[in-house]
Amino acid sequence: MKKNKLVFTLLLFINIAFSQTVIKGTVTSEKQEAIPFANIVIKVDSTVIIAYTYSDKNGNYLLKTKKTGKFNLYFSVLGYETQSIPIEITNEPKEIIKNVVLKEKSFELDEVIIQAEKPITIKKDTIIFNAKNFSKGSDQIVEDLLKNIPGITVEGNGTIKVGGKEVEKVMVDGDDLFEKGYKILTKNMPPDQIDKVELLQRYSNNKLLKGVEESDKVALNLVLKDDAKRQWFGNVALGYDITFSNRYSLQGNLMNFGKKNKYYFLTNLNSIGYDATGDINHLIRPFRYGEPASIGDNESAYSVLDLNSFTPNFKASRTNFNNTELASINAIFTLSKKIKLKTLGFFNWDENDFFRNSTQTFKTNNTDFTNTEDFKLRKKKFIGFGKIDLNYDISKTKMLEITTKYNNQEDNNNSNLIFNGESTIENLENINTLFDQKISYTNKFKKNKVFLLTGRYINEKTPQNYSINQFFYQDLFPNNSNSNNIVQLSENKMQFAGFEAHLLDRKQNGNLLELQVGNQYRKDKLHSSFSLKENNNIIETPYQNNTIYVSNDLYFNTKYRLKLNNCGLTGKLDFHQLFNVLENDNISKQQPFFINPEISLDWKINNKNKLLASYKHNTTNAKVLNVFKDYILTGFRSFAKGTGRFNQLNASTAVLNYQLGDWSDKFFANTFILYTKSHDFFSTNSLITQNYSQSNKILIKDREMLNVSSTMDRYIKIISSNLKFTASYSKSNYKNSINNSELRELISTNLNYGLELRSGFSGLFNYHLGTKWSTSKIQSTINNSFTDNPSFLDLSFDFNDKFNVQLQTERYTFGNVDAVNNTYYFADLDAKYRLKKNKLTFSLSGKNLFNTETFKRYSISDISTSTTEYRLLPRYILLKMEYRF
Repeated sequence: MKKNKLVFTLLLFINIAFSQTVIKGTVTSEKQEAIPFANIVIKVDSTVIIAYTYSDKNGNYLLKTKKTGKFNLYFSVLGYETQSIPIEITNEPKEIIKNVVLKEKSFELDEVIIQAEKPITIKKDTIIFNAKNFSKGSDQIVEDLLKNIPGITVEGNGTIKVGGKEVEKVMVDGDDLFEKGYKILTKNMPPDQIDKVELLQRYSNNKLLKGVEESDKVALNLVLKDDAKRQWFGNVALGYDITFSNRYSLQGNLMNFGKKNKYYFLTNLNSIGYDATGDINHLIRPFRYGEPASIGDNESAYSVLDLNSFTPNFKASRTNFNNTELASINAIFTLSKKIKLKTLGFFNWDENDFFRNSTQTFKTNNTDFTNTEDFKLRKKKFIGFGKIDLNYDISKTKMLEITTKYNNQEDNNNSNLIFNGESTIENLENINTLFDQKISYTNKFKKNKVFLLTGRYINEKTPQNYSINQFFYQDLFPNNSNSNNIVQLSENKMQFAGFEAHLLDRKQNGNLLELQVGNQYRKDKLHSSFSLKENNNIIETPYQNNTIYVSNDLYFNTKYRLKLNNCGLTGKLDFHQLFNVLENDNISKQQPFFINPEISLDWKINNKNKLLASYKHNTTNAKVLNVFKDYILTGFRSFAKGTGRFNQLNASTAVLNYQLGDWSDKFFANTFILYTKSHDFFSTNSLITQNYSQSNKILIKDREMLNVSSTMDRYIKIISSNLKFTASYSKSNYKNSINNSELRELISTNLNYGLELRSGFSGLFNYHLGTKWSTSKIQSTINNSFTDNPSFLDLSFDFNDKFNVQLQTERYTFGNVDAVNNTYYFADLDAKYRLKKNKLTFSLSGKNLFNTETFKRYSISDISTSTTEYRLLPRYILLKMEYRF
């Protein structure tokens, strides 16, 4: 508490130290009516602009400046005479009140009016942010610029959200290159050539659906400066660690966004832990399940085994020992007024090292033992991905879209594992091959009526080859005492084919009718063989799976939204006729029929209050990983088995969402409540021993889950800062069986809450601080709980147009770990000097300045507690040079 008071006092002192003179007042007409959107500008000698703003809808304005001297304050707006008032600003901070009354004037239609450009402009569903008003000069990539724009949140992994909703895409001059894989753009492209950032509300991915479909989606469009269009520009940045620890960074961007053709080439090579792509699956498999023409978006092949390198509740870049090489070649060709061709090529080579030590204690059902692991993993990965989009505007109301994708990924993972003192080597080879073809035809045959026809074919394979040079399963296979290593081969081959016809009919009264009819066919072939070996000879293959699972879903969906003033009532019925075929040892067939109903209410109470409520009952078909019959190795000491038969799972879900204000208001609050009751769910009947575990899937009745989350944002004008409060609570109950016990009930609860305060000063200094508490608790035959508390304080100093410094500090406290060593501190420093504006910049970047080598974290499950230690990237100081052209 004392530390928190100290931080607040320090920030208050700094805020006072950098306080500014405030000029405010009201702009009215001679009729004593408020004049909105008047331009208020402080000038020197009638030419140099010091600061500017514009009046709000009530005619009020507010200006801040740190400049001193004699100036003129200009008031201007279309239809009124410009008025000038002399003012004098001294070194002593104060508040100056200047109210003005503007006289009306007549003007000729051909008169030219020059106005100061507004930082924010609203045009229907588009909010336009003037980039120069939000750039801090230290912005290196687009992601940095977006962080400065009010209402736009950029999360630690690069995900961009507006009002808690992730954006659909980030476009450049209206063209989209990466869809949901937009992080490749925002994490690499320099922002200095961006003129405006457009926030598109009620966005439609299909332009012919705009105004017809019911959409709450958002997207971003980056508008380039005029002098950046139709010419080549880009940057090259090179950095090397001056402590000679062999850390480096090389980044290059080359682009040309012409009116007819657009090109964007980028490369990123680094060994500093920087993730230049985000989750690449968002590029390869963009997920828009449930919206028009999204058939097949939720279909992919499965892998049965992975060597885990996950670091929970911690910044991933601190544990990412990488050597990344990335290249991407992208182009958009306008072949004619009606035809546009988009091509994308992406190549990524990566080597990652990961280090983890853990102690795991099991206590359940008269079973008590402790395992230790010293785990060192090296992952080598190659991804080659290509995509071609052909858009043909047959007419103003008809459009054909053809998308072809091919992906090839090869992973070679090797680990050195010391398990309970015994040295072990693991090897896992993964290959993923994907071919994806989609064709979509759209016909807007009337002003408010649209017909879509979509077809899609997907072929994907995921072969895996896993081996380990030790044999830990003597108790499981007592007759194979000569075995000294094992190998498992597995592969899932998936084929998907589907078509769908979709009609959207927006009535004149605003009601919306949707009809869908389609068929989705999916065929999975899952093969696995687990073999015991003596040296290089296979002596037994005790577990094998040769499962073929076919599911054909013939469906008809209806949806109607009834608009009643500010209220919308939506009813939905989905009819499904399945034709399932399962082949394990024999062939089984099933033809279930079910209906999924849903009802929802959206109510705009007024401009500040919105309410959304829904209820649905859903039946889903089991996947291939639920129905195989024999054991598969899923980890070096873990076996899993499916049910070996058909299953459909039933669940009911209720949602309540309340929103106070809008994301762009000074106060915004959003509360979300989700309740789910799974009438059927998959659980496990497990056998747990020190050297291995076996889990059989079983079908259990009645599981409940409750999630409550709330976010509140408040702009505090007196300190020019935004305060954000977040809180979430979840509780779920489920059942399982351990070591032949009776079904036991488990209750899991999680509570998270935190605060953030972020300044928006226009001067030298800005800050961003926050803290969060996360408590997890599991109740079963034993009770376990812990609380983690990460905090941060970021300071930025823009000394002038050439020199700026950013200091980022973090503090982590992990619960249930040694109280003396459960707190960790980190500091990162970035200093940039711009030798030549928009040309040459030198920077010095220091990471992990305290040189913290490891951190420990505590975790719990229903059967064990774990203390895990992770190795961190050591301190490095990168000297970097960037040249822009």
